[in-house]
Parts: sequence; structure tokens; C-alpha cells
Amino acid sequence: MSCISMSVGLGNVWRFPFTAYENGGGAFLIPYIIILFLIGKPMYYLEMVLGQFTSKGSVKIWSVCPSFLGVGYGQALATICIITYYSSLLALTLYYLVVSCQSLLPWTQCRSEWGSSCVDSYSTGSANVISVANSTIQLQSSSELYFLKEVIKEKDNISNGIGAPEWKLSLSLFVSWIVIFLVIMRGVKSSGKAAYFLALFPYVILVALLVRAVTLEGALNGIIFFLEPNWHELLNPKVWKEAVVQCFFSLAVGLGPIVMFSSYNRFDHCIYRDAMIVTSLDTATSMLAGISIFGILGNLAHNLQITDIKEVIKSGTGLAFISYPDAIAKFQAVPQVFAVLFFFMLFVLGVGSIVALQCTIVTIICDQFKSLRYWKVALLTSICGFLASIIYVTPGGQWILNLVDFYGGTFVIFGLAILETISISWIYGINNFCDDVEFMTKKQVSLYWRSCWGFFTPLLMIIIFVYSMLSIEPLTYSGKPYPDAANVSGWILFTIGIAQFPLWAIWHITTNRNGGAWKSIQSSVQPNSKWGPSKESNRRDWITFKAKCVERRSKRVHNGKLRQFWQKLHNLFRSS
Repeated sequence: MSCISMSVGLGNVWRFPFTAYENGGGAFLIPYIIILFLIGKPMYYLEMVLGQFTSKGSVKIWSVCPSFLGVGYGQALATICIITYYSSLLALTLYYLVVSCQSLLPWTQCRSEWGSSCVDSYSTGSANVISVANSTIQLQSSSELYFLKEVIKEKDNISNGIGAPEWKLSLSLFVSWIVIFLVIMRGVKSSGKAAYFLALFPYVILVALLVRAVTLEGALNGIIFFLEPNWHELLNPKVWKEAVVQCFFSLAVGLGPIVMFSSYNRFDHCIYRDAMIVTSLDTATSMLAGISIFGILGNLAHNLQITDIKEVIKSGTGLAFISYPDAIAKFQAVPQVFAVLFFFMLFVLGVGSIVALQCTIVTIICDQFKSLRYWKVALLTSICGFLASIIYVTPGGQWILNLVDFYGGTFVIFGLAILETISISWIYGINNFCDDVEFMTKKQVSLYWRSCWGFFTPLLMIIIFVYSMLSIEPLTYSGKPYPDAANVSGWILFTIGIAQFPLWAIWHITTNRNGGAWKSIQSSVQPNSKWGPSKESNRRDWITFKAKCVERRSKRVHNGKLRQFWQKLHNLFRSS
């Protein structure tokens, strides 16, 4: 349940529909599903295995390959970046939750200061037919203008600064962090119990929203746009890159919480079942949310008299705070009740995900400093998280969110995940790792997992990452370029994250010298004495099992050489 509440979050409701929307709708689904089976599921299962096998967190597991310790710390840095902006989305959700309690939903009607291009979101049916003298005027819904002009007060550019924090959003952010702290203060004891509610409640609202969305006028056009594939887009490498990014963000692979949660499992827990359930449910939820939001987008395009769904919204991360409120405004009976339930659901989804990320950071700190009390570390990190997140509730906050997500989240996580798979599959060795999995699960590893871990997953990730870096373009927000200073700051953030790997590798090699430089490097990529099951009885059995595996493989090699010898001998006499 903890893994479900972590993986099924705002990434499904907000990011998946937006990413699909940005990459041609239905054309995105095919690469996403292929990437899910070749990268998403193998990475998720791999991290679950690492956590359960060692009973250690995302940094301590690197006893398997000590010079790769920086991968764990780099992932922690990327996790911190995501936590800070993710909490600002919680603040927005909480703000909408509060204003939904009014007798009239504030985003349903246009205001005089918004101009004549505004269309009331509550309008339905024939009331939507609007005559505009100048056909070049771009109509905007009241829900979009409310979000941009009243809630975040978005700036057109950040060349002159990002502005001061909005006090209402700052208060919402503070309350969000109080909730996060209360959930994690007792560690997995408290967060585990909360996971039942955090994981199950959102589905009740999502199903109700789906039913409403598909009955809206024009919804069918939006759903068709979402599901109908454009086969030409399959040749666009950008679509494949975005599929990988979405897969990582949604499943939370390459960040640490999967390793952290699975480290609390019993050693003989059926982890394969968990990995399959969570990854499949996550995809199904993304599809459910995608159909819902594209149905709403189809209705929104119908109301705004726009034929191309792509032109409906260009406001980035505000998609969930524009399209969903727009649909809620069209409810005939007590839309306030459903608005409260919906934004409460979003808040619950967000809390479930950010709790997992925050627990990962707290666990890393507590593992390094065992004398510290868990709740004290949780309190300190929550305070720091709140202070760091204030930047996102400024008028330029969405600009910064997009910047940090791109440089501090996407590419850092992607690059370090490649190193993670290489270290396990190619350095520690796919045979060694599969032996460990077989010992723990009492089942032989199938060809699918072996081929993905050993070949397809790392190779595909390397190809897509190299393409992404070679084809990278200056970052924009809603089609507007960033100042040079912002792009430089982004590259510095990216460099700090990636540099954790070589810096910690150099530190480990220099502090654990073993003869010459080359021998020191070789020993730094060999598992140290801390690698393996933490329980002593399991560890003894594992060592015995590994010895048998080595003996079994050596016999196969020996028999193979004998067969080759006799075959050559047979061919020799046959030719003579």
C-alpha cells in the first residue's frame, strides 16, 4: 500500500496527461507501454530486490559497488529537488480545497478585469455559443484565467525577478508541510498505516470524475485524440525520451523510496508480486486519469470553439488546476461538494508520494547518524523543505518549478539510473545478481528479467540519454525563453547532481587504497564485506548458495570446453 500511494500520485493525474498532451496524445501511449516493459518494470523490480535483499536504504546498498556510492547521494539530491516543488503543488491543491467551500466556485465566472476573451467555465450547451467580432481573439476559460491571474499571479517573464511569495499560498504550503511531518514523524509505523487511506480513497473520486468527464459535450473528440496513435510520432526520439522521463517520475524509480520501503520487508516476502501489482496499477491509473482529462479537454475545446485539442491549454503544470476545475464547474448539482472531494483527493495523492520521498531523505540521514532521533530529523528536514519551497509560491514560481524539474530532476535522475543499472548488471554481474534474486525468492530468474537487466534496459537508457543531451534545446516555459542566468543556474544544478558520482568514487578510492592505483580502482568496484543479507542466518545460507552457484557454472564451462574438444576431434577424423 505504501508503494501504491507513492507511485500513484500527482504524476498520474497531472504529469501523465500533460506529457501525453505535449507529445501528440495517443502517439505517446505506445512508446510509454514499451518503455514500461523494457525499462520501468525491470528498474522497479531491481530496486525492490536491492532493498529487500540487503535491508538497507538507497545509499547503504552501494556496498555492492562502493565506488558508486555517489549514485545514492546524487539520487538523494534529485529527490530533494522534487520534494521542494512537489510540496508547492500540494499548496496549490490545498488552496483550491479551501476556496471550493464558497457558495459560488470562484473560477466558474469571468471577471470584468479579465477582458472580453474570457468564457465562463460553468457554461454548458447552447450557452457556449459566443459571438466574437474579431475572429483572431483567443478565447480563454474563466478557470484558466483564475489560476493564472488570481491564484499564482503568473509573470510573463522572470528577467526582473520572480516576485514576492503570495501569502495565501505560503500559508497553504506551511499547512502542507505540517501534514507531511505528522505522517512521517514515527517513520514507517505512521506512514504505513496512513498508506491504506492514501492509496485507496483517490480511486473513488477518480472513477466518479471519469463518469462525469465522458458525459460532457465534445468529450469524445478529446478521448479520441488521447487514444488514437499517430504512427509517425513513433519515429520521433523526443517522444521516447519523454516516455522514459514520465515512467521514472510516475514509478519513482531512481529516487530511493522503492529501495527504502522494500528494505522493511521480510527477507522471504513475495516481492515479484508486489512489483507487478504496483507497476500495472500505476499504468492503469494513468490511463484512467488520461481518459478523464482528455474528455474534459475535448469539452473545453468545444466551449472555446477550438477544433484542435492541442490549442486548448498552454499553461504547463497548471493543467490539473485548469481542466479539472473547468469540468467541476459544469456539475449541475452542488459542484462545491465534488470540488472539495476532488481537491482533497489530489491532496491525498500528493501527500502519499511526497511522504515516501521525504522518508527516503530522513532514512538516509538517520542511517549515517544513528544517534539522531527519527522524529527530530523529520522535523528538521520538514522545516528546511518548507523554506526551500517558498520560492515556488511566488509569481515566477512556475518558471522555477519547470527549471528545477528539468535540470535537477529529469536529467540527473536519468543519468544516475543508467549508472545504477550498469553497476548492478555489468560490474557486479548479471549472473551474480540473478543468483541473489534466486536465493531470496526461491525461484529462478526468467529470461525476460535477465535480458532486460543485462541488455535492453541499460542500452535503451544510454541511447535515449545520449540523444537527449545531444538534441537539448534552451528551456522554455509556455513557449517563452528563460533568461541566460536561469539556464546557467540550471546547468550548475545538473552538474552538482551528476558530479556526486565521480567525487564520491575518487573519495572512496583514495581513502581505501589497495596497492597501486589500478588495484585500488578494481577493489572499489568489488562488493565489500557489508554486501548481502543483513540477518546472520540468511547471510550464512547465502554464502553457501553462492559457492554452489560458482561451482555449478564452472562445471558448465568445463563441460562446454570438453564438448568443443570432442567436436573438434570428431571433425578432424571425419575430414581425414
